[in-house]
Order: sequence, then structure tokens, then C-alpha cells
Amino acid sequence: MNLVVVSNRVARGKASEPMTGGLAAALLPVVEHSGAIWVGSSGRVRDGHQKEPFAEVESLGSGALATLDLPAAHYGGYYEGFANSALWPALHSRSDLIRVSHGDYLSYREVNAFMARALLRFRKEKTAFWVQDYHFLALGAELRQLGVDDPIGFFLHTPWPVPAVMQGVPHHRELIEAMLAFDLLGFQTEEDRGNFLAYAGGDLGLAVEDGVVVSGHGRTRCQVFPIGIDAEKFAQYATKAISHPDVSRLRRSLNGEKLAIGVDRLDYSKGLVNRINAFDRLWTEQPHLVRGISLLQIATPSRGNIEAYGNLQNEVARLVSDVNGRHGEVDWTPIRYLNKGFGQAVLAGLYRTAQVGVVTPLHDGMNLVAKEYVAAQNPADPGVLVLSKFAGAANELDTALVVNPHDIDGMVRAISIAVSMPLTERRMRWEAMMEKLRRHTIRQWSAEFVAALEKSRSERAAVAPLASQPPQALRWLRSAISGVRLL
Repeated sequence: MNLVVVSNRVARGKASEPMTGGLAAALLPVVEHSGAIWVGSSGRVRDGHQKEPFAEVESLGSGALATLDLPAAHYGGYYEGFANSALWPALHSRSDLIRVSHGDYLSYREVNAFMARALLRFRKEKTAFWVQDYHFLALGAELRQLGVDDPIGFFLHTPWPVPAVMQGVPHHRELIEAMLAFDLLGFQTEEDRGNFLAYAGGDLGLAVEDGVVVSGHGRTRCQVFPIGIDAEKFAQYATKAISHPDVSRLRRSLNGEKLAIGVDRLDYSKGLVNRINAFDRLWTEQPHLVRGISLLQIATPSRGNIEAYGNLQNEVARLVSDVNGRHGEVDWTPIRYLNKGFGQAVLAGLYRTAQVGVVTPLHDGMNLVAKEYVAAQNPADPGVLVLSKFAGAANELDTALVVNPHDIDGMVRAISIAVSMPLTERRMRWEAMMEKLRRHTIRQWSAEFVAALEKSRSERAAVAPLASQPPQALRWLRSAISGVRLL
């Protein structure tokens, strides 16, 4: 079967490429080993006069990477507008941050339609399309409109909120109706799946039974596929990275003190403000830990043109400065704050150097940084993971020190426990988590999804759709944007 993977962001396949555990890091080994074609944005835009949208096609292990320039007229409304100023805050239960216009939604749909047309050139006799994440919620419906009857699956890397939150997204009804054109919808956790099914059954009034939604598109199966990592490969990275200059310099600079590490995109869902406040309180209430433990916080900037992100960047920088001013010494910096990314090979070495991994998002689909930190540890002397209960990873890594990131005092206690935890307990907790990472790998995740997609398509084909026409909301949308053309 010819597998076509689609996402907004792609990775180039180099361990040295800056990458914080997420969608790109997860998909890279899938494409490299499966022979799939990975299609995504080149990071550039084009005007309407260019005929060839693809920037380049290159090999990626046994697979291939195809990148295309997205349309300049609609990119801003699609990416910074609807995707990241409406969907992202809603999916992370931050309705207060939704800022979007009707034009942004039309641009979002236009880019989804543009991608659908571009994907046709990859369609062969036996092709399955696997669409990734919230940028392309409507891509399945757009492919169906073009006559594609191949299996089309979708996986959501973020959480899915309760129905009341999704109701705050403009055009939520027609958008979620469009999602039901997929044969299979994959979620990180049972909670996410349950929230989606509650919307489908309640707000849309559709029949829902055993995780299957029946709509005008036919049958859509909803399943849970917790995403994993290549734990053994990451462990190899960590072992080799000890001699890397960045890692060596960090180790020499510690002078016997312990290190905590946080690695995140600079995003309001990651709980950076709460984390910094927790370390501030730790050094205030437990002064014996001044010079006893420092924090290396890597926070890679993203979406800087969106107001909420600019405000967050300023707030975090101010907080770090305040904390360092209060607790720092002439020869000691409590928080080492870096606004740049590192490749996975270097990150693995940084994780291994840190005795405490601090992964405390306010809301996260999975959070692969947590899994990467565990995989990178020295089996003879592993560090301790402090993990938010609101990360999907907490469902699997239950021997971490699980915290509520809104409870600053609770985080202070957990960090303090982590610093002083005896070796026997650290090993016990690490071994339990590592066993789960080895059992639930990224390859197993992709294989299970593709197998479920083939099964879902067979079930869908066996039952005739309830209606031959697209849902009313989708027909309305087609009429509304009929005057906007990309090609």
C-alpha cells in the first residue's frame, strides 16, 4: 500500500536539526522506515502566478519528503489566523485567547482545498492518506469532494476539549461535520476521544455506538492511539552525546550541583510561568538548594506574530530576570534560559546530564519530551521525571512524580523530592517507565493506526452512506467560498 502522510510541518531527517519533541520528531522515523511519502509545507509561500507549487522532493530513508509552497493570499489567515488563533487555543481549553475573523476561516478551508488538489499527484492504485493534526481538519472532506475514495485517516496530536469549549470556535459545526469524512479519527487519550464523541452525539445529534459515528459521510471510527518514540535510538543518542561540545561544556559548568531541565516551545500551554514560579519558591523556602540545583530552560520561540505569544515571551523573560536577580550569585545563575532549539542528538545528551526532568504543561496531547527524557537516562544512575497530570504522557508514565502545575506548592514538593530521591527508588521508577516506552514504540503506533485505517475503510465500504450529498453545512461553505480561487 502506498502511504501518503500529510502535515503542516516536516522534518529533514537530520539528528542535528533543531527539534523539540512533537509532531515532526514523531513522524520522522515512521517515514524513514515505512517508505511513506511525507507531504507538507516548505515554509515558503507563493503567489497565484506560479504554476508549480512544490519546492523540492527528496529521499528520506526508505521514504520521501515532498514540500510545497502554500498560497500567499491565504497563508496568514490559515496558519496564524484560524489554525493558531482559534483552533490551538480552543483545543488547549483557552477559549479566552480565541481571536479570529470569518476571512481566516475561509483561508483555512482554502488551504485545505489547495493541499487536497496537490495530493492527487501522489495517488496510486492502492493509496492511503494519513493526515496529521489540527491544521488539516477539513482535508478529508476536500479529498472526498475531488472523488478520492481511498482510505483517509486523521490523527490529532493535541487534546480535544469538552463540547462547550469547541462551541466557542467560529464555524465549529461545519468543521466537525467535515472531519467525519475521514474513515478513522485517532486521539491521544480516552478523554479526548470521549469529548469528541460527546460533541458528535450531542451537538450534531448523530448516532454514536462503540466509538463509531454515523453521518452523511458514512461511518467514522474514533480510536485512541497514544503516540510513542524510538526509545532505543534516543538512548543511543544520549550515550554518544556525552562528548558533544555543548554537553561537555554544560557538565563542566555544574561544579557538582544538580540540574533540572525543561524543553518546550514557547507556548502558553506549556506552563512555563508556573514552572518558573515553582523554582522561585523552591529557592526562597529551601535556601539550602541555592547552588544545589539550577534549571536549564530551553524555550524555542514560535508564532511570534500572534499577540498571545509575544506577550508570553515578554512575561517569561521578565520572570527569569527577576528570579535570577533575587537568587543569583556572581558565579551562579539559577535559571539558564535559552531561546533556541537543539537537534535530538544534542538534546539527548542534555537530558542525560539533568538529574530532574520538568515537564509541566497546563494541557498537552501527549508531550514526547517526557518520553525522550526517560529514554535518555543512564540506567545505572537515572534522573527523575516531574510530570504534569494534564499531559497525555501521564497516563503511561505513572511512576513519574505526577503534579498539578496549578499547584505551585505541590510542584515545589515534587522537585524537592526528586533532588533527594535515593538511587534505588530512582531506578525502580525509571525501569517501570522505560519498559512501557519499549513496548509502545513509534513504529508500533504507526503500524496500529494504518491497520485500523484499513479495517475502518473496509467497514465503511460495507455500509452505504446515509446520503450521497455532502452535509448541508459543507454545501453552504462551498457556496460561500466559490468565488475564491487558488489555481
